[in-house]
Amino acid sequence: TTVAASAPARTAVGAERRLKIAQFILCVIGLGIAGYLTYVHYNGLQVACTNTGCHTVQTSVYAKLDGIPVPVLGLVGYAGIFVALFLPGDLGRLGSFALALVGFLFSCYLTYRELFTIKAICEWCVGSAVTMTLLFIITTIRVVRAETSSG
Repeated sequence: TTVAASAPARTAVGAERRLKIAQFILCVIGLGIAGYLTYVHYNGLQVACTNTGCHTVQTSVYAKLDGIPVPVLGLVGYAGIFVALFLPGDLGRLGSFALALVGFLFSCYLTYRELFTIKAICEWCVGSAVTMTLLFIITTIRVVRAETSSG
């Protein structure tokens, strides 16, 4: 009975591990995107893009928030989610979730601005929005599973 009783626990631990690995990979991707866009911004370079939308978006008034370039905010957000991944227990799960929620909502706002105000799409921004959306989903699953297993 000990082996049978520990099977669900092993399954839960395995699922949590897979989710953390996915979160890790997505954070690395997000850091890469935000890091590249930050580098391009501060070095005055053109963004590598297959259309003119990236340049249009990157030079719009929505490319900065209170004087801070949006890619820097993304870099900070992805770094925060990455660090929270290594915090123990609920602190790490809730920290990751809170940061991913803010990042997801901000990405929704920026995507709205791209589509309806700027009327241009930046491939890098879409990549970041998709990455943040996936992080939000994964961190939500981690929090819900932890609540379900403890309650």
